[in-house]
Amino acid sequence: MSGSLRRLPLNAGALVVFVLCVFPVYWMVLTAFKPTPDIQAETPVFLPTSLTLEHFSAAVKADGFWSFWRNSLLVTAGCVLLALAVALGSAFAVARLRWKGRRGFVLMVFIAQVAPWEALLIPMYVIARDTDMLDRLPTLTLVYFMITLPFTIVTLRSFLTAIPRELEEAAQVDGCTRAAAFRRVTLPLLAPGLLATSLFGFITAWNEFAFANMLIIKNQDDRTLPVWLSSFSNVFGTDWGATMAASTLFALPVLILFLVLQRRVAAGLAGGAVKG
Repeated sequence: MSGSLRRLPLNAGALVVFVLCVFPVYWMVLTAFKPTPDIQAETPVFLPTSLTLEHFSAAVKADGFWSFWRNSLLVTAGCVLLALAVALGSAFAVARLRWKGRRGFVLMVFIAQVAPWEALLIPMYVIARDTDMLDRLPTLTLVYFMITLPFTIVTLRSFLTAIPRELEEAAQVDGCTRAAAFRRVTLPLLAPGLLATSLFGFITAWNEFAFANMLIIKNQDDRTLPVWLSSFSNVFGTDWGATMAASTLFALPVLILFLVLQRRVAAGLAGGAVKG
C-alpha cells in the first residue's frame, strides 16, 4: 500500500474535522451578510446572489454596543497585562531561584490550572457579594486574572527553564545588574511565550460568559459583549441577521489577533510544551 493510500483515512478525518469546525463560523458570517428574505427562506441559501451590510448597521446602532465593547476591551486588557506581570515574576522565581516551598508552589499552580473554572462560580459570587464587589468591572478583571494566571506561569516557567542561565551570567560579568541582564538578554528570548500566553488570556477573557453573567447583575451598563449578545435576540426579536452580524463583530478581534500572531503563537505553544 502506497504512502498516499495509508494517509487517506487521516486526510479524510482531518477534512471532516475542518468542515465541522469552520462551517458554523462560515454560516454565522454568511447570515450576517445575507438579505433578510434569504435568511428566512425555507430552503437554506448557501451561496446568496446578493449581500448586504444592513445587519451590521443595525448591530452597531444597537443600544450600548460601544459601551459593552469598551467594557470587554478594558477587562481583557487589564487581565492580560496583570497576568503577564505577576506570572513573569512568579516564573522567574520558580525557574531561577531556589527557595523553600518552591516545589509545593509549583504543584499548587498545576492543581489550579487543571481545576474546572465552573467550580469557582458560586464561591466567587459569594466572595464578591460579601465584599460588596458585585457589578464592578475590576472584580471581573480579577476573576479573569485568576483564571489565566496558572497557565501563564506554567508556560513562562517552561520557557525560562529552557533558556541557559549562563547567558544572564555572561551579561552580569560584562557589567549588567541581574535585573538588566534579565531585561536585555532573557526577556527578548521569552517573546514567543509572552505572545502565546497573551493570546490565551485575551481569548479567555474576551469570550468568557458565565462569570460575567453572574457577577454583573444590577448594573447593566457594565456588561460585557458576551452577556450583551445573549440578550441580543430579545432586542431584535427574530432578526437573525443583526444577531449574526453582532456575533461576527464580536469574534473579529480574536480572529485578527490570532491570524497576525499565528506563527509565533504556534511556535510558542509548541516550545512551551516540549521544554522544561
